[in-house]
Amino acid sequence: MSADGNWSLVISTPIGERHATLSIKTAGNAVTGTQSADGNSTAIYDGAIDGNTVSWKVDIADPMPMTLEFKGTVDGDKFDGSVGLGSFGEASFSGTRA
Repeated sequence: MSADGNWSLVISTPIGERHATLSIKTAGNAVTGTQSADGNSTAIYDGAIDGNTVSWKVDIADPMPMTLEFKGTVDGDKFDGSVGLGSFGEASFSGTRA
C-alpha cells in the first residue's frame, strides 16, 4: 500500500502529546506535501521514501521555532516512527490513515 494520502499523527513530546495532520504524495523516491497543527499549515521538505520508510522535515514556530525531522514506517493504514526535536532530542510519533 502506498504512503500517499492523509494521515492523523500523534507526536509524544517532552511537553505532552501534539496532534498534527499530514498530507503526502510520492513521486519516485520524492515525497511532497503539507503538515498542519494548531491551525497552522506548512509545506514539508527534504521528503523521501525508500520502500515503506518515509522521511521529511517541517519547520514549526509553536511552541518555539525549530525544524522537526520525521522518519517512519508505513504499514497499511498505520504509520510509526521517530521525530528529531533539534536540541530537545528525539520523540516518537504514530499515525493512522485519515
